Amino acid sequence: MSLLAELPLRIVPPQVVQARRPQRLLERQWIVNRAGGWHILVTGFFEPLFYLMSIRIGFGALVGDVEDGGRLVPYAEFVAPALLAASAMNGALYESTMNVFFKMKYDKVYDAALATPLTSGDVALGEILYATLRGALYSAAFLLTMWALGMTSSMWALGMLPVAALISFAFSSVGMAATTYMRSWADFEYVPSIMLPMFLFSATFYPLSSYGDWAWLAQISPLYHGVAMCRSLNIGEWSWAFAGHLTVLVAMALIGVSLTARRIERLLLP
Repeated sequence: MSLLAELPLRIVPPQVVQARRPQRLLERQWIVNRAGGWHILVTGFFEPLFYLMSIRIGFGALVGDVEDGGRLVPYAEFVAPALLAASAMNGALYESTMNVFFKMKYDKVYDAALATPLTSGDVALGEILYATLRGALYSAAFLLTMWALGMTSSMWALGMLPVAALISFAFSSVGMAATTYMRSWADFEYVPSIMLPMFLFSATFYPLSSYGDWAWLAQISPLYHGVAMCRSLNIGEWSWAFAGHLTVLVAMALIGVSLTARRIERLLLP
């Protein structure tokens, strides 16, 4: 086997490469939602939507236009793509942390799954994919709201959907990996303490130039890379910077999936 062919096997652990039935976890979740679990699914959409409505109707009129990349953009249209990216992050993290913790520690869903032909890779990918779908669903509803309010400036705004799916996948994989280290519900205090600074300081509400010498700090945030792509797509702009943004999110996703599969195998399999 050539080095090029072996490279994916070296990066991604065998638990993930050999996963064959992650869709069974998605099927289980579909049954749970159909039986009444859907209300949990819709709750995480409202927080960024309320931010959007408040900026569109009230605060945006006070700020006026902001300069972003050499052009003037209405403040509401500047913030909206960033809130879409944050919505993808929120949905993914809510699902891949607290809900996964309950399934793992109390409901023993994964113990039961691993007693079948399912593998740790199936469990990891299945749960991460469901969290990704949740975040992508929030983003799709958010984009529809933006369109209805006249806050999309280009047909390329549709490209925000695959970017949001990648944001969701990256954050859900890292979120689930972190959850495997959680010992009790008290540990989940760390989740909002990480999410809130990312939400506020990822160039979400201000142009990157307004951070001055601290702009590098915003660029460390993984959410910033999703925000930057969504903002550019909304106004129909492309740049080579997309390659760097995508690299960060893909690397984050690979690390998260790999760590999650290994941790589940170590914790739940004898």
